[in-house]
Amino acid sequence: MKLGIVGLPNVGKSTLFNALTRAGAESANYPFCTIDPNVGVVAVPDERLTKLAEIYKPVKITPAVIEFVDIAGLVRGASQGEGLGNKFLSHIREVDAIIHVVRCFESSEIVHVEESINPKRDVDTINTELILSDIELVERRIDRLKKQLKGDDSVAGEIELLERVYKSLSEGVPARMIKMNDEERALIYTSVPLLSGKPVIYCANVLEDDISRPDSDNKYYNILADAVKDENAEIITVCAGIEAEIAELDEDEQELFLADLGIMETGLDKLIKSSYKLLGLISFLTAGQPEVRAWTIKKGTKSPQAAGKIHSDFERGFIRAEVVAYEDLIKKGSFALAKEAGLVRSEGKEYVMKDGDVTLFRFNV
Repeated sequence: MKLGIVGLPNVGKSTLFNALTRAGAESANYPFCTIDPNVGVVAVPDERLTKLAEIYKPVKITPAVIEFVDIAGLVRGASQGEGLGNKFLSHIREVDAIIHVVRCFESSEIVHVEESINPKRDVDTINTELILSDIELVERRIDRLKKQLKGDDSVAGEIELLERVYKSLSEGVPARMIKMNDEERALIYTSVPLLSGKPVIYCANVLEDDISRPDSDNKYYNILADAVKDENAEIITVCAGIEAEIAELDEDEQELFLADLGIMETGLDKLIKSSYKLLGLISFLTAGQPEVRAWTIKKGTKSPQAAGKIHSDFERGFIRAEVVAYEDLIKKGSFALAKEAGLVRSEGKEYVMKDGDVTLFRFNV
Protein backbone atom coordinates (compact mmCIF):
# COMPACT_ATOMS: atom_id res chain seq x y z
CA MET A 1 0.00 0.00 0.00
CA LYS A 2 1.46 3.33 -1.09
CA LEU A 3 0.08 6.57 0.40
CA GLY A 4 1.03 9.97 -1.02
CA ILE A 5 1.20 12.92 1.37
CA VAL A 6 0.03 16.05 -0.47
CA GLY A 7 -1.09 19.58 0.31
CA LEU A 8 -0.13 23.20 -0.16
CA PRO A 9 3.43 24.22 0.76
CA ASN A 10 4.13 24.74 4.48
CA VAL A 11 1.14 22.85 5.87
CA GLY A 12 3.26 20.28 7.72
CA LYS A 13 3.62 17.51 5.12
CA SER A 14 7.34 16.92 5.50
CA THR A 15 7.25 17.25 9.29
CA LEU A 16 4.50 14.62 9.38
CA PHE A 17 6.34 12.38 6.89
CA ASN A 18 9.56 12.55 8.91
CA ALA A 19 7.67 11.70 12.09
CA LEU A 20 5.74 8.81 10.55
CA THR A 21 8.82 7.30 8.98
CA ARG A 22 11.25 8.42 11.71
CA ALA A 23 13.29 9.95 8.92
CA GLY A 24 14.60 12.62 11.25
CA ALA A 25 15.30 15.13 8.49
CA GLU A 26 14.88 18.85 9.16
CA SER A 27 11.85 20.42 7.47
CA ALA A 28 12.53 23.82 5.96
CA ASN A 29 10.07 26.71 6.37
CA TYR A 30 9.72 27.79 2.76
CA PRO A 31 7.75 26.59 -0.29
CA PHE A 32 9.12 23.78 -2.48
CA CYS A 33 11.77 22.62 -0.01
CA THR A 34 10.72 19.13 -1.17
CA ILE A 35 11.21 18.59 -4.90
CA ASP A 36 11.93 14.90 -5.44
CA PRO A 37 9.52 12.77 -3.39
CA ASN A 38 10.87 11.21 -0.22
CA VAL A 39 9.79 7.61 0.37
CA GLY A 40 9.59 5.80 3.69
CA VAL A 41 8.36 2.28 4.52
CA VAL A 42 6.59 1.90 7.88
CA ALA A 43 5.61 -1.28 9.70
CA VAL A 44 1.92 -1.55 10.56
CA PRO A 45 1.65 -1.90 14.36
CA ASP A 46 -0.13 -5.18 15.14
CA GLU A 47 -0.05 -6.57 18.66
CA ARG A 48 -1.45 -9.87 17.34
CA LEU A 49 1.98 -10.66 15.91
CA THR A 50 3.61 -10.24 19.30
CA LYS A 51 1.07 -12.58 20.94
CA LEU A 52 1.55 -15.19 18.22
CA ALA A 53 5.32 -14.92 18.60
CA GLU A 54 4.97 -15.79 22.29
CA ILE A 55 3.35 -19.07 21.22
CA TYR A 56 5.50 -19.98 18.22
CA LYS A 57 8.91 -18.48 19.18
CA PRO A 58 9.67 -17.65 15.52
CA VAL A 59 13.02 -16.69 14.05
CA LYS A 60 11.50 -13.46 12.80
CA ILE A 61 8.32 -11.38 12.93
CA THR A 62 7.25 -9.65 9.71
CA PRO A 63 4.48 -7.04 9.94
CA ALA A 64 2.50 -5.62 7.07
CA VAL A 65 3.98 -2.37 5.74
CA ILE A 66 2.80 0.95 4.34
CA GLU A 67 4.87 3.07 1.98
CA PHE A 68 4.56 6.82 2.55
CA VAL A 69 5.56 9.23 -0.21
CA ASP A 70 6.20 12.88 0.69
CA ILE A 71 5.12 14.78 -2.42
CA ALA A 72 6.11 18.43 -2.86
CA GLY A 73 3.53 21.14 -2.19
CA LEU A 74 1.04 21.90 -4.92
CA VAL A 75 -0.02 25.47 -5.67
CA ARG A 76 -2.69 27.18 -7.72
CA GLY A 77 -1.83 26.60 -11.38
CA ALA A 78 0.01 23.31 -10.75
CA SER A 79 -1.88 21.62 -13.60
CA GLN A 80 -0.42 24.29 -15.92
CA GLY A 81 3.10 23.79 -14.58
CA GLU A 82 3.19 26.32 -11.74
CA GLY A 83 5.61 25.35 -8.97
CA LEU A 84 6.89 22.39 -11.01
CA GLY A 85 3.28 21.21 -10.79
CA ASN A 86 3.22 18.67 -13.61
CA LYS A 87 6.15 16.81 -12.10
CA PHE A 88 4.47 16.72 -8.70
CA LEU A 89 1.15 15.59 -10.18
CA SER A 90 2.90 12.65 -11.83
CA HIS A 91 4.08 11.51 -8.39
CA ILE A 92 0.48 11.48 -7.14
CA ARG A 93 -0.49 9.24 -10.05
CA GLU A 94 1.65 6.43 -8.62
CA VAL A 95 0.02 6.17 -5.16
CA ASP A 96 -2.97 4.11 -4.01
CA ALA A 97 -4.49 6.86 -1.88
CA ILE A 98 -3.86 10.47 -0.95
CA ILE A 99 -3.21 11.86 2.52
CA HIS A 100 -4.21 15.50 2.06
CA VAL A 101 -2.63 17.53 4.88
CA VAL A 102 -4.60 20.70 5.61
CA ARG A 103 -3.29 23.42 7.90
CA CYS A 104 -5.77 24.09 10.71
CA PHE A 105 -3.70 26.35 12.95
CA GLU A 106 -2.40 29.91 13.04
CA SER A 107 1.27 30.80 13.43
CA SER A 108 3.15 33.97 12.63
CA GLU A 109 6.35 31.92 12.38
CA ILE A 110 5.21 29.66 9.50
CA VAL A 111 4.42 31.29 6.17
CA HIS A 112 1.20 30.23 4.41
CA VAL A 113 1.47 30.35 0.64
CA GLU A 114 -1.94 32.12 0.44
CA GLU A 115 -1.08 34.41 3.42
CA SER A 116 -4.16 33.34 5.41
CA ILE A 117 -5.64 30.20 6.97
CA ASN A 118 -8.68 28.85 5.12
CA PRO A 119 -9.05 25.05 4.97
CA LYS A 120 -11.95 25.10 2.49
CA ARG A 121 -10.00 27.27 0.04
CA ASP A 122 -6.91 25.08 0.46
CA VAL A 123 -8.89 21.88 -0.21
CA ASP A 124 -10.54 23.48 -3.24
CA THR A 125 -7.15 24.58 -4.58
CA ILE A 126 -5.71 21.07 -4.51
CA ASN A 127 -8.90 19.43 -5.81
CA THR A 128 -9.13 21.95 -8.64
CA GLU A 129 -5.60 21.21 -9.81
CA LEU A 130 -6.24 17.46 -9.76
CA ILE A 131 -9.52 17.95 -11.64
CA LEU A 132 -7.91 20.19 -14.28
CA SER A 133 -5.23 17.56 -14.86
CA ASP A 134 -7.95 14.91 -15.21
CA ILE A 135 -9.94 17.03 -17.68
CA GLU A 136 -6.92 17.20 -19.96
CA LEU A 137 -6.45 13.41 -19.84
CA VAL A 138 -10.14 12.74 -20.49
CA GLU A 139 -10.17 15.14 -23.44
CA ARG A 140 -7.22 13.34 -25.02
CA ARG A 141 -8.84 9.94 -24.50
CA ILE A 142 -12.13 11.07 -26.03
CA ASP A 143 -10.32 12.50 -29.07
CA ARG A 144 -8.42 9.24 -29.62
CA LEU A 145 -11.56 7.11 -29.28
CA LYS A 146 -13.57 9.30 -31.67
CA LYS A 147 -10.93 8.74 -34.33
CA GLN A 148 -11.10 5.01 -33.59
CA LEU A 149 -14.92 5.10 -33.71
CA LYS A 150 -14.92 5.55 -37.49
CA GLY A 151 -13.90 1.94 -37.90
CA ASP A 152 -14.84 0.44 -34.55
CA ASP A 153 -18.21 1.23 -32.93
CA SER A 154 -17.34 -0.93 -29.89
CA VAL A 155 -15.84 2.15 -28.22
CA ALA A 156 -19.09 4.15 -28.38
CA GLY A 157 -20.04 3.16 -24.81
CA GLU A 158 -16.69 4.27 -23.42
CA ILE A 159 -16.96 7.60 -25.24
CA GLU A 160 -20.42 8.18 -23.73
CA LEU A 161 -19.12 7.40 -20.25
CA LEU A 162 -16.05 9.62 -20.69
CA GLU A 163 -18.22 12.51 -21.86
CA ARG A 164 -20.37 12.13 -18.74
CA VAL A 165 -17.25 12.14 -16.57
CA TYR A 166 -15.90 15.14 -18.47
CA LYS A 167 -19.10 17.10 -17.81
CA SER A 168 -18.92 16.40 -14.06
CA LEU A 169 -15.22 17.25 -13.89
CA SER A 170 -15.91 20.53 -15.73
CA GLU A 171 -18.46 21.35 -13.02
CA GLY A 172 -15.77 20.93 -10.36
CA VAL A 173 -16.79 17.47 -9.15
CA PRO A 174 -13.82 15.20 -8.27
CA ALA A 175 -13.90 11.83 -10.04
CA ARG A 176 -14.29 9.96 -6.73
CA MET A 177 -17.66 11.72 -6.25
CA ILE A 178 -19.03 11.00 -9.74
CA LYS A 179 -21.78 8.39 -9.70
CA MET A 180 -20.62 5.29 -11.56
CA ASN A 181 -21.25 1.59 -11.10
CA ASP A 182 -18.34 -0.77 -10.43
CA GLU A 183 -18.02 -1.76 -14.08
CA GLU A 184 -17.96 1.87 -15.27
CA ARG A 185 -15.45 2.87 -12.61
CA ALA A 186 -13.17 -0.03 -13.52
CA LEU A 187 -13.35 0.94 -17.20
CA ILE A 188 -12.57 4.60 -16.52
CA TYR A 189 -9.69 3.95 -14.16
CA THR A 190 -8.16 1.41 -16.53
CA SER A 191 -8.22 3.76 -19.51
CA VAL A 192 -7.62 7.09 -17.72
CA PRO A 193 -5.70 7.25 -14.40
CA LEU A 194 -7.75 10.02 -12.78
CA LEU A 195 -5.99 11.86 -9.96
CA SER A 196 -9.22 13.22 -8.47
CA GLY A 197 -10.50 9.65 -8.30
CA LYS A 198 -7.88 8.63 -5.73
CA PRO A 199 -9.30 7.80 -2.28
CA VAL A 200 -8.50 10.62 0.18
CA ILE A 201 -7.74 10.91 3.88
CA TYR A 202 -7.97 14.53 4.97
CA CYS A 203 -5.41 15.11 7.69
CA ALA A 204 -6.15 18.22 9.76
CA ASN A 205 -2.85 19.49 11.16
CA VAL A 206 -3.69 21.23 14.44
CA LEU A 207 -1.81 22.65 17.41
CA GLU A 208 -1.08 20.62 20.54
CA ASP A 209 -3.87 22.30 22.53
CA ASP A 210 -6.47 21.18 19.97
CA ILE A 211 -5.41 17.58 19.39
CA SER A 212 -7.65 15.94 22.00
CA ARG A 213 -10.91 17.71 21.04
CA PRO A 214 -10.43 19.34 17.61
CA ASP A 215 -14.08 19.20 16.56
CA SER A 216 -15.17 21.42 19.44
CA ASP A 217 -12.04 23.53 19.98
CA ASN A 218 -10.74 24.26 16.50
CA LYS A 219 -12.80 26.38 14.11
CA TYR A 220 -10.56 25.49 11.18
CA TYR A 221 -11.16 21.77 11.72
CA ASN A 222 -14.91 22.42 11.66
CA ILE A 223 -14.54 24.37 8.40
CA LEU A 224 -12.60 21.46 6.89
CA ALA A 225 -15.09 18.85 8.13
CA ASP A 226 -17.99 20.82 6.66
CA ALA A 227 -16.19 21.32 3.34
CA VAL A 228 -15.58 17.58 2.78
CA LYS A 229 -18.66 16.06 4.48
CA ASP A 230 -20.20 14.94 1.17
CA GLU A 231 -17.07 13.21 -0.07
CA ASN A 232 -16.38 9.52 0.36
CA ALA A 233 -13.29 10.39 2.39
CA GLU A 234 -11.80 9.90 5.84
CA ILE A 235 -10.86 12.84 8.07
CA ILE A 236 -8.45 12.64 10.99
CA THR A 237 -6.54 15.10 13.17
CA VAL A 238 -2.84 15.14 13.90
CA CYS A 239 -0.36 17.58 15.37
CA ALA A 240 2.72 17.15 13.19
CA GLY A 241 4.88 18.70 15.90
CA ILE A 242 3.69 16.19 18.50
CA GLU A 243 4.20 13.32 16.06
CA ALA A 244 7.80 14.46 15.65
CA GLU A 245 8.25 14.30 19.44
CA ILE A 246 6.59 10.87 19.66
CA ALA A 247 8.95 9.54 16.99
CA GLU A 248 11.89 10.20 19.31
CA LEU A 249 10.45 8.11 22.19
CA ASP A 250 10.48 4.38 22.85
CA GLU A 251 7.19 2.48 23.15
CA ASP A 252 6.74 2.85 26.94
CA GLU A 253 7.57 6.56 26.81
CA GLN A 254 5.11 7.03 23.96
CA GLU A 255 2.26 5.61 26.04
CA LEU A 256 3.02 7.96 28.94
CA PHE A 257 3.39 10.92 26.60
CA LEU A 258 0.03 10.21 24.90
CA ALA A 259 -1.66 9.75 28.27
CA ASP A 260 -0.36 13.12 29.46
CA LEU A 261 -1.82 14.74 26.35
CA GLY A 262 -5.16 12.96 26.78
CA ILE A 263 -5.05 11.20 23.41
CA MET A 264 -5.45 7.49 22.79
CA GLU A 265 -3.43 6.87 19.62
CA THR A 266 -0.68 8.31 17.48
CA GLY A 267 -1.19 9.93 14.10
CA LEU A 268 0.35 6.83 12.51
CA ASP A 269 -2.25 4.62 14.17
CA LYS A 270 -5.04 6.91 12.94
CA LEU A 271 -3.67 6.95 9.40
CA ILE A 272 -3.34 3.17 9.27
CA LYS A 273 -6.90 2.59 10.51
CA SER A 274 -8.29 5.18 8.10
CA SER A 275 -6.32 3.85 5.12
CA TYR A 276 -7.37 0.25 5.76
CA LYS A 277 -11.01 1.37 6.07
CA LEU A 278 -10.88 3.65 3.03
CA LEU A 279 -9.19 1.09 0.79
CA GLY A 280 -11.20 -1.87 2.12
CA LEU A 281 -8.21 -3.80 3.44
CA ILE A 282 -7.79 -6.51 6.08
CA SER A 283 -4.89 -8.63 7.33
CA PHE A 284 -4.64 -12.39 7.65
CA LEU A 285 -1.83 -14.02 9.61
CA THR A 286 0.53 -16.93 9.15
CA ALA A 287 2.39 -18.41 12.09
CA GLY A 288 5.12 -20.97 12.56
CA GLN A 289 8.59 -21.35 14.00
CA PRO A 290 10.36 -19.79 11.02
CA GLU A 291 8.14 -16.70 10.85
CA VAL A 292 5.04 -14.97 12.18
CA ARG A 293 3.70 -12.62 9.53
CA ALA A 294 0.79 -10.34 8.58
CA TRP A 295 -0.46 -10.20 4.99
CA THR A 296 -2.62 -7.36 3.67
CA ILE A 297 -5.47 -8.20 1.28
CA LYS A 298 -8.70 -6.63 0.03
CA LYS A 299 -11.92 -7.42 1.85
CA GLY A 300 -13.73 -10.13 -0.09
CA THR A 301 -10.54 -11.92 -1.17
CA LYS A 302 -11.02 -15.69 -1.41
CA SER A 303 -8.57 -18.17 0.07
CA PRO A 304 -6.69 -19.17 -3.15
CA GLN A 305 -5.97 -15.51 -3.97
CA ALA A 306 -4.89 -14.89 -0.38
CA ALA A 307 -2.53 -17.86 -0.72
CA GLY A 308 -1.19 -16.23 -3.88
CA LYS A 309 -0.05 -13.24 -1.81
CA ILE A 310 2.48 -15.58 -0.20
CA HIS A 311 3.58 -17.33 -3.39
CA SER A 312 2.03 -17.87 -6.82
CA ASP A 313 2.53 -21.65 -6.42
CA PHE A 314 0.25 -21.58 -3.36
CA GLU A 315 -2.59 -20.20 -5.47
CA ARG A 316 -1.88 -22.37 -8.51
CA GLY A 317 -1.80 -25.60 -6.51
CA PHE A 318 -4.31 -24.61 -3.83
CA ILE A 319 -6.00 -27.56 -2.09
CA ARG A 320 -7.49 -26.06 1.07
CA ALA A 321 -6.90 -23.56 3.86
CA GLU A 322 -6.80 -24.57 7.51
CA VAL A 323 -8.13 -21.53 9.34
CA VAL A 324 -8.53 -20.57 12.98
CA ALA A 325 -9.67 -17.20 14.32
CA TYR A 326 -6.84 -15.34 16.06
CA GLU A 327 -8.85 -15.00 19.30
CA ASP A 328 -9.55 -18.74 19.40
CA LEU A 329 -5.90 -19.61 18.82
CA ILE A 330 -4.72 -17.30 21.60
CA LYS A 331 -7.36 -18.66 23.97
CA LYS A 332 -6.28 -22.26 23.36
CA GLY A 333 -2.57 -21.53 23.28
CA SER A 334 -1.62 -23.54 20.21
CA PHE A 335 -2.84 -24.58 16.76
CA ALA A 336 -2.95 -28.22 17.87
CA LEU A 337 -5.13 -27.50 20.91
CA ALA A 338 -7.41 -25.29 18.83
CA LYS A 339 -7.75 -28.17 16.35
CA GLU A 340 -8.60 -30.62 19.15
CA ALA A 341 -11.33 -28.22 20.28
CA GLY A 342 -12.82 -28.15 16.78
CA LEU A 343 -11.90 -24.50 16.24
CA VAL A 344 -9.72 -25.08 13.15
CA ARG A 345 -11.79 -25.11 9.96
CA SER A 346 -10.91 -26.66 6.63
CA GLU A 347 -11.95 -24.15 3.96
CA GLY A 348 -12.07 -24.53 0.20
CA LYS A 349 -11.70 -22.27 -2.81
CA GLU A 350 -14.85 -20.22 -2.15
CA TYR A 351 -13.95 -19.24 1.40
CA VAL A 352 -13.78 -15.45 1.89
CA MET A 353 -10.92 -14.49 4.19
CA LYS A 354 -11.62 -12.58 7.40
CA ASP A 355 -9.44 -10.14 9.30
CA GLY A 356 -7.33 -12.00 11.84
CA ASP A 357 -7.61 -15.43 10.23
CA VAL A 358 -4.53 -17.46 11.20
CA THR A 359 -4.11 -19.65 8.16
CA LEU A 360 -2.14 -22.67 7.00
CA PHE A 361 -2.45 -23.23 3.24
CA ARG A 362 -2.28 -26.75 1.76
CA PHE A 363 -1.18 -26.90 -1.86
CA ASN A 364 0.34 -29.22 -4.43
CA VAL A 365 2.26 -28.27 -7.60
